[in-house]
Amino acid sequence: MTPPTWFTQALAQQPEHRDVVVSGARVHYRVWGPAGAPGVVLVHGGAAHSGWWDHVAPLLTGRRVVALDLTGHGDSDRREDYDPLLWAREVVAVAADEGLDRPAVVGHSMGGWVAVTVGVEHPGDIGSVVVVDSPLNDRPPDERRLRERRRPHRVYPDPDEARARFRTLPPQDVLLPFVREHVAAGSLQAVEGGWTWKFDPDFFGTRLRLRDLLPGVAVPLTFLRCEHGLVSPEMATEMVGLTRAGMPVVDLPDSGHHPMLDQPLALVTALRTVLALGGDRPR
Repeated sequence: MTPPTWFTQALAQQPEHRDVVVSGARVHYRVWGPAGAPGVVLVHGGAAHSGWWDHVAPLLTGRRVVALDLTGHGDSDRREDYDPLLWAREVVAVAADEGLDRPAVVGHSMGGWVAVTVGVEHPGDIGSVVVVDSPLNDRPPDERRLRERRRPHRVYPDPDEARARFRTLPPQDVLLPFVREHVAAGSLQAVEGGWTWKFDPDFFGTRLRLRDLLPGVAVPLTFLRCEHGLVSPEMATEMVGLTRAGMPVVDLPDSGHHPMLDQPLALVTALRTVLALGGDRPR
C-alpha cells in the first residue's frame, strides 16, 4: 500500500534527537516545531517508544512537541527498578530541558497512567493532561500480557523477520500497514546475533492505581476514548466521577486501543481541538 501524502510529509519533518539525565539514567526524546511555541509532551504506552508519535507530532502545528522514551523503552537507558513516580519526573525533566512552559501532557495507555501521575505530583509544572484510552484497571493491560509471557527477547537473524513479528500489546487486528512498518522498524535494535526489540522485558515495577490517582489530579483533564478500545462508555463515566471537576470525554470513531496505528488523523483532530480550546493552558 502506497503511503498517503500526509504521512510522507509528516515523516519528512524529522525531529531533533536529544537526551537529558534523570536520576542517573539517560532519557532520550524527540522534538518538533518552533522553539518558544506552546508545548506538548507525548508519552507512549508500555513496550512502545517515542517513534510511535512520528506521524502525529508534526501535525500538531504551531506547537513545540516533545515525545520521550521512558526509561526501559526505546533509546533511553534501562534501570534496575522502574517507578511510576520516577517516570513522571522524567516527563517533567524533558519538558524543563526543552524550556516548555507548563505544557499539555498526552499519554496513551500506560503512558496515560504516567501522565495522570504527573498531574498529581507536578501540577505546577504542566498545564493539562490528555489521557488516551487508559482503562481503570489495577494494572495497564499491555503490562499484564507481558507479565504472562515474561522472558528475554528473541533475537532475529535479520530485521525483516523481526518486523514481520511486530505485534501490539494488547493485540489489535486493524493497523495501517505504512504506519505499522514505520513503527516496527523503529522498535528494533542490533544486538549480538541479530536484531531484537528495544524495550526492557523487565520494565515492570510498582504501579499506582489510576482509580486512586484521578481524584488527586490538580490540572484540567481530557479523556480520549477509543470506540473499539479498552474503555467502555460506562467505565469512562465512572472515571469522570472520580475527578475533582469533571473531565470531557471525546470518542475516537472506529478506533482500536492504539489510535495512532489505525486512526491517526482522528487522533490528531481530537488533540488539535483539545489544545485549541485551551486544553494546554491552566485554568
